[in-house]
Amino acid sequence: MTVTKTYLLSGIALAAFFVTGVARAETINGALARAYASSPDLNAQRASLRATDEQVPRAKSGYLPRVSASSSLGKANSNFYSGSVGGSTSDYNTTPRSFGVTVSQNIYNGDRTGTQVEGAEKSVLASRAGLRAAEQQVLLNGATQYMNVVRDQAVVKLRMANIDVLKEQLRQTQDRFNVGEVTRTDVAQVEAQLAAADADLSNAEANLESSRAGYQQVIGVAPSELVEAEPVAKRFPASVADAFKAADGEHPQLQASRINVEIAESQVRLILGEFKPTVDLQGSASKSWDQRYPDDSGHEFRLTGQINLLLYDAGEVSARSRAAKETLGQRQLESDSVREQVRAGVAAAWSQYETATARVKSAKAQIEAATIALNGVREEAKVGQRTTLDVLISDQSLLSARVNLVTAQRDRVVTSYQVLSAIGRLSSGNLGLSVKAYDPVAHYEVTKGRTTGTDTPAR
Repeated sequence: MTVTKTYLLSGIALAAFFVTGVARAETINGALARAYASSPDLNAQRASLRATDEQVPRAKSGYLPRVSASSSLGKANSNFYSGSVGGSTSDYNTTPRSFGVTVSQNIYNGDRTGTQVEGAEKSVLASRAGLRAAEQQVLLNGATQYMNVVRDQAVVKLRMANIDVLKEQLRQTQDRFNVGEVTRTDVAQVEAQLAAADADLSNAEANLESSRAGYQQVIGVAPSELVEAEPVAKRFPASVADAFKAADGEHPQLQASRINVEIAESQVRLILGEFKPTVDLQGSASKSWDQRYPDDSGHEFRLTGQINLLLYDAGEVSARSRAAKETLGQRQLESDSVREQVRAGVAAAWSQYETATARVKSAKAQIEAATIALNGVREEAKVGQRTTLDVLISDQSLLSARVNLVTAQRDRVVTSYQVLSAIGRLSSGNLGLSVKAYDPVAHYEVTKGRTTGTDTPAR
């Protein structure tokens, strides 16, 4: 059997391996759907958002009255002595007891309750943006790990096929050596190349195991044979300029930074509200028995209004207001910085995708040229115009080109997901994943008006 036939059979076997694997493989969308549904990091961020939702009813509680009840029960002994002529002593054993209800209602507090509600609602929006950022990171990690496994599986198969070819070439070289057509040096060169190929296969298998572990960590299950994925470039904006505009309005980290500015503004107003008067109204009713004498009883009804105005705070509130204003300036600067970071991220991701696309094209051309060169070197070697070393070098050039193509295809897919992430559009909905999307508004709508109950809503 000639080396050319061996290559042909190896290629057929490799193609058959891919085809049979596809039937039981998982697609990248299926893997990302798994990650979206089961990621501990994403579920933790969802729980954090639900906890933030509870800040809204807490803030709204400032509009509502406070109602409290109190009661008392005890034993008492009272002794009275009359000092007049013929004075007498009175001794009583009583069971004093009472019950009362108090209702307190704030009438005005310098608009601090409204400001607190506004700040809480802004915090919910910022937390939702944080959830979208976490979703993007999980999906990007999932796509990266998926393509790492695809790449490393392909490299292992290429390395295995290369070893098969080198073994056949070693057999043929030994046969030619036995009949005196080549020297012992030629045999040693093939043996050395085969040993190097074994080492490369071991390294490729180690890389694959590492990628498998990373895949399982992110996706939640061990990978089987994975289908080669395509870039998501069809979801890109028309140009990088359009990508900048989209990111400016859609990127969750940029949205969160702008909301944080608004939260800082409300914090300034909240502290300045402490300089305004506070008006409270309080009503109470109580009933008591045996407070002084046996069988006595009494009741009391009271309605009081109270106005408090801060006249001098020893500088404490003033210092907090100044600090809040400085924090506001900090948040504005941070938002500007995030905006520039997002623009830089879009530019970098877009450039990397274009580079990876060009590398795929170049790798395909390299394979075509290396294949022609290898066939030519083999033919020349048959008539003694090329050495065994020349054949080995050409063979390894073709293998390198194939590995380069696999790596470039992986990079093209991953960078396409990076572009979507940089823009802010990497989401389960935009990717069309077959998974129930988490609705962050549902829990908020249930809990925003709750005034009683300690059980968390069903999810």
